[in-house]
Amino acid sequence: MAPEERIIIHLDMDAFFAAVEELDRPGLRGRPVVVGADPKGGRGRGVVSTCSYAARRYGIHSAQPISEAYRRCPHAVFLPVRGGRYSEVSRQIREILEEFTPHIEPVSIDEAFLDVSGAAHLFGGKYELPVRIKRSVRKKTGLTASLGVAPNKMLAKIASDLDKPDGLVIVEDDEIETFLHPLPVDKLWGVGPKTEAVLASMGLRSVGDVARTPLRTMQERLGEHGRHLHRLALGIDHRPVKNVGEIKSIGHEHTFDEDTGDGKLIENKIMFLCEKVAFRLRKSGLKARAVSTKIRLDDFQTRTRSSSPDEPVGSAHEIFAAALANLKRLDRHGRKVRLVGVTATMLERNAAVQTGLFDRDAGNRSAREKWERLERTVSEIQAKHGAGALKRGSSIGHNGSPSGRSGA
Repeated sequence: MAPEERIIIHLDMDAFFAAVEELDRPGLRGRPVVVGADPKGGRGRGVVSTCSYAARRYGIHSAQPISEAYRRCPHAVFLPVRGGRYSEVSRQIREILEEFTPHIEPVSIDEAFLDVSGAAHLFGGKYELPVRIKRSVRKKTGLTASLGVAPNKMLAKIASDLDKPDGLVIVEDDEIETFLHPLPVDKLWGVGPKTEAVLASMGLRSVGDVARTPLRTMQERLGEHGRHLHRLALGIDHRPVKNVGEIKSIGHEHTFDEDTGDGKLIENKIMFLCEKVAFRLRKSGLKARAVSTKIRLDDFQTRTRSSSPDEPVGSAHEIFAAALANLKRLDRHGRKVRLVGVTATMLERNAAVQTGLFDRDAGNRSAREKWERLERTVSEIQAKHGAGALKRGSSIGHNGSPSGRSGA
C-alpha cells in the first residue's frame, strides 16, 4: 500500500488588522489604512502593526516607525489596534478551519498550518479543498486569505506569500526544485539580515545556490545552522503540524512618550506590564516557566534577557521579580530607554499546589498561596470593573497614572 501523500496548508489572512477595520467601516476600502500607534502628526513613537495594500503602495510596512509611515503618507487613515475585535474574528476563522481538519497549528492571530493529508479526499482532493477553505472564510467573515499547499510546512509557508492577496499556490512533490531554487535566500526560514550577509559573502544569493553548496562548506561557515539551511534548500522539512490549542506566550510592551533614563520609572512601568501579563495568565488558567524582559534604547537597539524561575510563576509579584532580575542584566551603557516589554513563555496549565504537613517548603508555598488568593481577588474585581480598577502603587507613573501606550 502506497504511503499517504502529505498535504500541508499554510493559511495567511491578508492585511488582517486593516482588513477587519475595512470590514467594520466599508468607507475605508481602497484607502490607505494604517493600524498601530498614534502618529501624532509625525511625532509618534510607536510602530505600524499592519496596513492595507493601498498603504503599502506608499512604502509603508509592518514594524515601521509610525512617524515614518506618517511622513510617507500623511493622508492615510491611522487607527489604533483593537485586539479584542481581531481576536474575535480570529476565533471565527479557527472554527471555519476546524470544519475541514482537527490538525491545526496556529502560528499567530492571523495565520495557521493545517495538515489535511487524511482529509483532502473528503472535500474533493488537494485542489478543491483549499478553494473551499478560501470560499468559506470569505463567505463567513467577509475577509480574504492567501493559501500555500505543499508537502511540508516550509514550502507551504513560502507558497502562501507568493501570490497575495487572495492567492493560492500549490507545490507538487515533483516541482519542489523548480519552485524553490530560483527564490532569494531570505525566503528560507532562519535567514535574517546577518545570515543573508554571510551567505552573500560566500556568493550564495538564491536558494539553489545554497542547495548546490557542499554540506561541509555550509557547516564550516555557519555550524549547525548551515546544515539546517542546506536541508531546507533541498526542500526537506519533516516538522509536523502540531495540534496546538494552547497559547504559546503572553506579553505586553510599553513605548514611553519620551526616552527616559529614570530607573524608577522604568521599573514602575515593568511592574505595570507584569500586572497585565499576570491578569491574562489568570484568565487563561496558565503559569509560566520562563520570563523575558525587553528594552529598546534611544538608538533603536533592542536587547532581551530571559530567566527560568525555580517554579512556574503566575502572580504579578513573581513575574516582576524575574523581570527585574532580567532588567539588571541588561546593560544600557548610559543610553535612555524608548520601550520596555515583559513576556511570559513556556506556559503550562495552572495546577493547584498541595501543601503537606511536613513539607519543608510549606511556609514558602503558603505565602505563595496567599499571594495567589489576593491576585485572584484582584482579577475578579478587574474582570468586573476593568483592568484599570486596581493597580499597585509601584506600577503608577510619576503623574499618578500609567503613562504612554502599551499593547500585546
